[in-house]
Amino acid sequence: MQDLALRGHAGTAQSDRRKRIIGGLAVLGVVYGDIGTSPIYSFRACFEGANPVPVNPTDVLGVLSLIFWTLVLIISLKYMTFVLRADNRGEGGIFALIGLLRPWKGLERRWRWLLIMTGLFGAALLYGGIMITPAISILSAVEGLEVATPAFAPYVIPLTIIILLLLFAFQKHGTAKVGAVFGPIMVVWFVVLAGLGTGAIVNEPQVLKAVNPLYAFEFFHHTGWAAFLVLYAIFLVTTGGEALYADMGHFGRGPIRRAWFRFVLPAVLLNYFGQGAMLLAHPHQAVQPFFNLAPAWALYPLVVLTTVATVIASQATISGSFSLTRQAIQLGQMPRFRVVQTSAETRGQIYVPAVNWVLMIAAIGLVVGFQSSSNLAAAYGIAVNGTMVVTTILAFNVARERGGWRWPAALAFLIGFLFIDLSFFGSNLVKLADGGWFPVVVGIIFFTLMSTWRRGGALLQAQTAKSADKLETFIGEFAQSKVQRVPGTAIFLTGRLTQTPSALRHHITRNKVLHEQVILLTVLTSNASRVPADERIEVKFYPQGFYRVILHYGYMQGPNIPSELAACAAKGIDINVNDATYYIGRQSLLVGRKKGGMPTWRDQLFAFMVRNSVKATAYYQIPSDQTVEMGLQVRI
Repeated sequence: MQDLALRGHAGTAQSDRRKRIIGGLAVLGVVYGDIGTSPIYSFRACFEGANPVPVNPTDVLGVLSLIFWTLVLIISLKYMTFVLRADNRGEGGIFALIGLLRPWKGLERRWRWLLIMTGLFGAALLYGGIMITPAISILSAVEGLEVATPAFAPYVIPLTIIILLLLFAFQKHGTAKVGAVFGPIMVVWFVVLAGLGTGAIVNEPQVLKAVNPLYAFEFFHHTGWAAFLVLYAIFLVTTGGEALYADMGHFGRGPIRRAWFRFVLPAVLLNYFGQGAMLLAHPHQAVQPFFNLAPAWALYPLVVLTTVATVIASQATISGSFSLTRQAIQLGQMPRFRVVQTSAETRGQIYVPAVNWVLMIAAIGLVVGFQSSSNLAAAYGIAVNGTMVVTTILAFNVARERGGWRWPAALAFLIGFLFIDLSFFGSNLVKLADGGWFPVVVGIIFFTLMSTWRRGGALLQAQTAKSADKLETFIGEFAQSKVQRVPGTAIFLTGRLTQTPSALRHHITRNKVLHEQVILLTVLTSNASRVPADERIEVKFYPQGFYRVILHYGYMQGPNIPSELAACAAKGIDINVNDATYYIGRQSLLVGRKKGGMPTWRDQLFAFMVRNSVKATAYYQIPSDQTVEMGLQVRI
């Protein structure tokens, strides 16, 4: 018996170890694709970018010292040590920070309103970075063919476009089928990064002196303004920092931290130092220092591996954009888009067609417009850097409001990291004319869309509430009426928790009949990322067969109304979901300037978004053949 128990414990330990290994592989495949492919183009951008640094020992060691301490301070200290502690029921990312600040409460205070708007602008900037990531990553990989022979130069852009087309066309099938191979491939990738770098370091071990921060200070003292200008390229080594925070909900902070400190950080540092060692020995190879690390026989396999790694990095970014969009929809910041669940096992595996095709057009346009990864590097950093600045500000407020930090510690965090973030941001701003304008314009567009949708929705709700009665008043009047009742269940979707839906009154006025069971259904999105199933359904009972059902979802969850209504039997309401009739009010907006409203152009923009948003039937997974839409005219 004792032997059986020992074997049982051994089997359990082996199973746990296997799960940890599989989980670690998944972390490498999803979380670290972006930051893991940065060595392809970031070090090169320092010496071949818009403001190239001279290739000499002082500048090479200075750049390497800045890269080392940037990764230590921003990724290892800021994100791994502090920011990852700010989770919203296990979820991370900028919307998690906004949720922790309990948005839309206390917005009458101007500083509070500015804080939330700053958070939304940081989220909007992310879309600019997401558009650039596939373009710069895949283009930089394919450019490796030019190292083998200049004859490939005319085919770099067409081949990059073909890969992008295939990548985005694949998205509709979901990533579940190929997700299992991402991790092992990225293990090979990081091993190759470390191996290539180690070989060069062995030949030029003096490059390791760059760990000393004095070389970074000497670089600034020696180079002056040029050192500040090149910070935009050095910042590229941190791209993916926001992504690893956003992916915390999928893997947890423990696996993300372990993978970084035990595997990813050593591998990328060895590669950066290896590229520096090669430049110390061969200064003329600054055009493609990453690919020049490889021996001639390994160049073509390295280009293939690099292309696959950048596709994986792009895939993770694209999938992240789908999750970001769903969060924005759930928080009421964007109109409803069609969201397709691509995996029955993993809820996070989703596909948003509209976002996918916008990203594809943008990525291909960027490749055609900028022509090289060096040119794209000038546009890339400002989007990620701007979001990092916002993350620092939001994390400071979360630490004060939710973390219980005292003022001295919180201010030390804010001032210290804001100084670092703003130093890089200043360098990136200099690149506005060289392409940095693109993510800024994208950010402004998305911020305008999100703020207009939120403001228009609030005005619409306030306008319709003016003509709505209290539910208790309506039920009292209804009890005195002679409206005929018919068997069955009528479900009226409404966003108001105390008033009567306009569609209900309109239905009775026109049809003079009502079902015996009437459900007033409201879907609320919590500031939390997820709401447990046992906390999702709230029921209130009223006379005359009226019920109010409130469904609570987290901003990371997709609603499915029929399945939730079927679960209402446990709450005391027996609903035959296959025979129920859903009534939805479809507003027809009358655009016109009103006191306290929005400018006409924003009214028109809001009306356009309302017309083109996905119908409630599709978004809430309501059967269309059981739905009645009732038109209502509203002036906003």
